[in-house]
Amino acid sequence: MPGDLSQLRLLPSMTQLLQSSSAQQLSARFSHALTVRALRTTLEQAREEIQAGAICPSIDELLTDAQLSLEREQLSHLRPLINATGVIINTNLGRAPLSSDALHAIQQVASGYSNLEYELEAGERGSRHVHVQALLRELTGAEAALVTNNNAAAVLLGLSALASGREVVISRGQLVEIGGGFRVPDVMRQSGCQLVEVGTTNRTRISDYEQAFTERTALFLSVHPSNFLISGFTESTSIYALSELAHKRGLLVMDDLGSGCLLDCEKYGLMHEPTPQESLAQGADLVCFSGDKLLGGPQAGILVGKADVIARLAKHPLMRAVRIDKMTLAALEMTLRHYQRGQVETHIPIWRMIAAQPEQIAVRASQWMERLRAEGITARVQQGESTIGGGSLPGETLPTSLLALDAANLPVSLNEISARLRRRATPIIARILRDTLLLDPRTVFEEHDTTVVQGLSESLSH
Repeated sequence: MPGDLSQLRLLPSMTQLLQSSSAQQLSARFSHALTVRALRTTLEQAREEIQAGAICPSIDELLTDAQLSLEREQLSHLRPLINATGVIINTNLGRAPLSSDALHAIQQVASGYSNLEYELEAGERGSRHVHVQALLRELTGAEAALVTNNNAAAVLLGLSALASGREVVISRGQLVEIGGGFRVPDVMRQSGCQLVEVGTTNRTRISDYEQAFTERTALFLSVHPSNFLISGFTESTSIYALSELAHKRGLLVMDDLGSGCLLDCEKYGLMHEPTPQESLAQGADLVCFSGDKLLGGPQAGILVGKADVIARLAKHPLMRAVRIDKMTLAALEMTLRHYQRGQVETHIPIWRMIAAQPEQIAVRASQWMERLRAEGITARVQQGESTIGGGSLPGETLPTSLLALDAANLPVSLNEISARLRRRATPIIARILRDTLLLDPRTVFEEHDTTVVQGLSESLSH
């Protein structure tokens, strides 16, 4: 009966629970304090359930509940997951996954000491910036290079070192907002420079820059609008024209490319994305871009350009606040090595995904479907599109094959299935579109295929 006192009296004491071998194993694994807390919570929950009419659980059941509670509580808050959304550079899911070689490089450097700021030949203090400088010079054609912890920091450093207290001229059409609500005008003001807008949202000519020049002008800033498109009646000024005018006036040109693409995207059926090599060849004095977007490496802000300009940035006090750490440097160096060795499509995950052929993806989607059907689960394959994401190549898609599960054929709602997939030990992130749960093999590593199918099967039979 509800609230049966005889059942309440059957509840073991905390002392009884702690004396069990299972509790002692939990204490050894999680600590005595955490085990006591979990057992106390378990007892309180059991007491409430008994008062609501349940029977008293056994000691083994109580200990099992406490163990599950501890295991859930001790899961790392930042966890790996499976991205089945079809968004290749997914900002919410950690952007670009690293190559296995980059991960190994991080482990090697992080597990002991390294020559982070030590010159081995001379036996004296060195600079952390030298580790990737030669590679960046080789890959971009720059005279010098510098690396910060992200591209927003790179832009802030560049403007602070080159234009603090002076004017920076930029097209109105390039006053973009980047991820997290951060806006280019805000970053510019934080650097201490004065923003001078020229042109209109859709058309900015070289004459607009020329008319904006004053004695207080320090540089012309170009920002590639990599997370949106303006089409139709448009006109923009090339870096070549901007550099030609700036250098006649004794000014500098800074180009924020954002996405960090070093390859010809058109080779992969995508629209052209400006590269640092092109910008430097057209005369830009300083070019900055991300390490974790189309470059396919760790989060970093990369600056390449003229040697005297980079030297000014390296000496600026802000440099220490935005400098890169040893693990990121290790991963970035190995990512750049893949470019140097011609291993981009085979070793860098995002480029392996971009280069994946539709036929290969279709085979995997069909295999997922057949394995689910063998377990009595109705699924089908439909054609769809993968997107690049991460504020890169807006509007660009790649053809793909999607595993589709229709709401009408499922025992519970799509939202519930999606939630169950997210609650797994290794969460699986899918997307819902028009009463259908969709999973894209393009963004799922092949070694996770079995995990995806198993996750769907267990979530549907839960």
